[in-house]
Amino acid sequence: MGNDLKNLHLAFIGCGVMGESMAAGLLRKELIDPKNIAASHPRENRRAELAEKLGIAVFESNADAAKAAVGHANSAVVLCVKPQRLTSVLNDLQSVLHPDQLVISIVAGATIEKLAADLGTAKVVRAMPNTASQIGAGITAWTCTVAVDDKERGHVQAILTALGKELFVETENMIDMATSLSATGPTYIFMVMEALTDAGVHLGFSRDMAKELVQETMLGSVKFAIESHKHPAELRNMVTSPGGTSAEAIYQMEKGSLRTVLSKAVYAAYKRAGELGKK
Repeated sequence: MGNDLKNLHLAFIGCGVMGESMAAGLLRKELIDPKNIAASHPRENRRAELAEKLGIAVFESNADAAKAAVGHANSAVVLCVKPQRLTSVLNDLQSVLHPDQLVISIVAGATIEKLAADLGTAKVVRAMPNTASQIGAGITAWTCTVAVDDKERGHVQAILTALGKELFVETENMIDMATSLSATGPTYIFMVMEALTDAGVHLGFSRDMAKELVQETMLGSVKFAIESHKHPAELRNMVTSPGGTSAEAIYQMEKGSLRTVLSKAVYAAYKRAGELGKK
């Protein structure tokens, strides 16, 4: 798959935090020229900020931003708006896009079927990034319609790589699955971090010391897990001595049904993702 973006023109519709992260990542990696990027945002001060920081053209009108890209043979329109604003945005774009226009959506709950029907294009990509994408350390699950060709898939991969890693999934249902696991995932991690930090404070550490100990422990554990290529159960066994502190801690976590609670949380998020898509 080709991933040369030099001649690609992009329009970020609703250039909020994630849209800016994507554009900034592409520019930082010098994958695309800033003159080939357009964006839209309703607030004047935000438009000025984006234009100054990124050197891109920013429009108040969604249609004008899209026109700046789709007037070129090689272009993609990226939908980065909040779900509650999607209907009005789709109305803005209906008369602008052509039937072969590549559209990439990171809007939670917006189905490919709805996007294709409302925008009149068969080339639709649905992607689900997560919070760490804002610093280029995220992972984005994505899928697309069969009309998206290999060259366009390569473009999508290159665009999403600006946010971190990308993972193609075969079915749209897997986007809802990824929404509950990787996109909602930082919520679970942050809550565990908060709980462990509070536990450290309870023991007698200052909050700053407890926070640093927890953050570095989690970061190091993840790096070690990646580099070791071992199953999490193997890693857990490595640090669990008979009758030791880890064994005692594990007993309490199992007693409190930690695994079950996490599994139920992921499944609840998955069901909610499906409900959002039906609204």
